[in-house]
Amino acid sequence: MTAGRSGTQTGPGPDRRRFLRTVAASVAATTGVGLLTAADAAPARAGHRAVCHPHGTRPLFLGTYTSKEGGGTGIGRAGYDTATGQLTATGVVPGVADPSYLALGPSGRTLYAVDEQQQGAVTALALAPGGPPTVLGTRSTGGAGPCHLSVHPTGRWLLSANYLSGSVAVHPVDRATGALGERTDLVTHTDPPPGPGQDGPHAHQIVTAPDGRHVLAVDLGNDTVYTYRLDTGAGKLRPSSYATLRPGAGPRHLTFHPSGSFAYLANEVDNTVVVCRYDLRSGRLTPGAPQPTGTGPGTSYPAQILVTRNGRFAFLANRGHNSLTRYAVEAGGARLRLLDTVPVGGDFPRHIAFSPDERWLFAANQKSGSVTVFAVDARRGTLTSAGAPFAAPMPVCVLPL
Repeated sequence: MTAGRSGTQTGPGPDRRRFLRTVAASVAATTGVGLLTAADAAPARAGHRAVCHPHGTRPLFLGTYTSKEGGGTGIGRAGYDTATGQLTATGVVPGVADPSYLALGPSGRTLYAVDEQQQGAVTALALAPGGPPTVLGTRSTGGAGPCHLSVHPTGRWLLSANYLSGSVAVHPVDRATGALGERTDLVTHTDPPPGPGQDGPHAHQIVTAPDGRHVLAVDLGNDTVYTYRLDTGAGKLRPSSYATLRPGAGPRHLTFHPSGSFAYLANEVDNTVVVCRYDLRSGRLTPGAPQPTGTGPGTSYPAQILVTRNGRFAFLANRGHNSLTRYAVEAGGARLRLLDTVPVGGDFPRHIAFSPDERWLFAANQKSGSVTVFAVDARRGTLTSAGAPFAAPMPVCVLPL
């Protein structure tokens, strides 16, 4: 992939604790650009303490498809042993259709899910100590097939991406209850035109940048990452710039280095990863050259990339190769060095996630109906299987708390 080009968008137009803890201090110290005020961060810390769990176990939620054969009947519930990583099923949360992606609000008291259907929607659920979540309500996303959502670090806005419609939406969040209000914005990606083999824009992710003022939307269909300024008063997305990848790249998922100055982009269609430079002041993303996934020739459908809190290692889920690629992060985040690939122990790893302490990495394997768990060596970046796979109906998202 050649270096991407950036431009001004003319058409009409995210992480939880790691985001708050590591990026804010680094960004403020080096650039003078703050992330969140103390008043914004305090409720999140206090709220998270309010949800208590038995010593030695933590909750974990699983997204699935309820409308597909072999799928689940709602959001899966499990607990994981913090000493062994072993998973134990604890039930299902019904009442949410096709909850294929999940996110936790900054307060730790509210769970959000997409309803990935033709008439797309997002649902808010209240978390309670020792009990199942309760549905607070559902709101339309104004588009079809929403596949990703995230909560702005202030906790005031929910952002979602409609894959089939190629659009992104904004909903207000009630700070007291976590419930969602009516949509405040909907932006459809129209420029540049779709890439080769694509029938239109396909928004696959929307995430808040480290500066807290910009929102980045990854569009697989248009081979583009859009930057918007979020009006945190009105809940409106203002077009700022966009960065294009080479035609046919198919960008799917982006994650930031803890410094905030670099981001790593997994390209689903051309089987590459790209290191991007990010300007904290302007929000401009500049893609670099393509890098291999270590899976050999052909398309392995890279799904998601994670970066450790210490900024030393990155892990990529490869669905076609059924592996996890390990990279060493070098040059302060500016370079990824391919180390190796590790068998994931399942089929089609759609989503991967760290436990909050990053001791464990969980992989949701869609086609084998399993979740595999790995112990993460923070010093060497090695992954060690934590035991036999955990059976779950078509897991496509895993969210350990």
